[in-house]
Amino acid sequence: MARLAAILRALRKATKRDQKSVLSVGSNSFFMASLVVMQDAGLFIFLLVVLVVIIPLSASPAQKIPISRMCSWPLSRAEVWILRMASPWVNPITWLLALLLIAVEAEKITNGIWLFIAMIVSGGFVVSSLPKKVEHAVFRHMPPFPGVLNQLIRKDLRQILSVLDVYLAGLLSGITAFVRLTGIDLSLHGSMILTILVVLALSSYTLSLFGPDVPSGLSRYGLLPVRGWQPLLSKDLSVLLVSLPLLAPLQTVPGLGATFVALAIGHRTSVRVARMQSRWRFSRGARFLPVGLAQTIGIASAGALVFFHGPLLLVPCIAIWILSIRHYGKPIERGVAWVGIPRSR
Repeated sequence: MARLAAILRALRKATKRDQKSVLSVGSNSFFMASLVVMQDAGLFIFLLVVLVVIIPLSASPAQKIPISRMCSWPLSRAEVWILRMASPWVNPITWLLALLLIAVEAEKITNGIWLFIAMIVSGGFVVSSLPKKVEHAVFRHMPPFPGVLNQLIRKDLRQILSVLDVYLAGLLSGITAFVRLTGIDLSLHGSMILTILVVLALSSYTLSLFGPDVPSGLSRYGLLPVRGWQPLLSKDLSVLLVSLPLLAPLQTVPGLGATFVALAIGHRTSVRVARMQSRWRFSRGARFLPVGLAQTIGIASAGALVFFHGPLLLVPCIAIWILSIRHYGKPIERGVAWVGIPRSR
């Protein structure tokens, strides 16, 4: 049993470290802006964030052990089964679920709430336990795109779909779509606020577009037969392709104007500093002051101008975005982008 205890202690330490990284949102503009602007309504945002992060927090601790290493350990079949049964209890989420069950028995919460939370936790546990080849197969199926940027766009789509910001934005968009389908009256101004929140949810990713490529992927851009602005365009197109369906139930045109401005402002930080971005975590953008705040003001201003003064103001938003791509593509082409960032492992 001493061997199993040592393994469980190591799993607990690894799980605790991973959960800290999941909950690390200090440099995410969406949370800072929501805290400042939403105030009392921020509780609703907090509940949505809990729904998003509970899935990676519910990951199976046992999946952290490589299969090859598990096979090399001198464990009997009975010990392997004990390890599989005991490893979920290393995760604090399992204990939280058990405490909530006690609260159900004490009639503090309803059975429906407990079942809902249990379904989400079970979903995160099952998904994390799937073989890696299944996960890779899901992300491998990306549609082809015309032109030389085909494979770059497909790669960038895989990257943006592996950050939690997209799913938080999707939850906001899905709630809006549900409200509209049920016939509940949603004012234009309320719809506009939700539109800005969706764009803000994606804004931190636009401040670190090359984060998923750090460190080894950055050196490949210098080897590809593409101009410096083309990797930036590929990153931006992946953001726009994700934003379009999310903005469909909302104010689509003002949302696109805000997205173009968010991308234009985010280019400078993305090209100067590439912060490493882990999968299934919230994006690590720049500090909220001053970059995050400036981007938040730009997003709100662009969205409001297009919303109140007509879709023609989308044209200057697109023009600013194009000029930003051309300007910040030059450091990539000259090889002077991401100063101080290692280019290979």
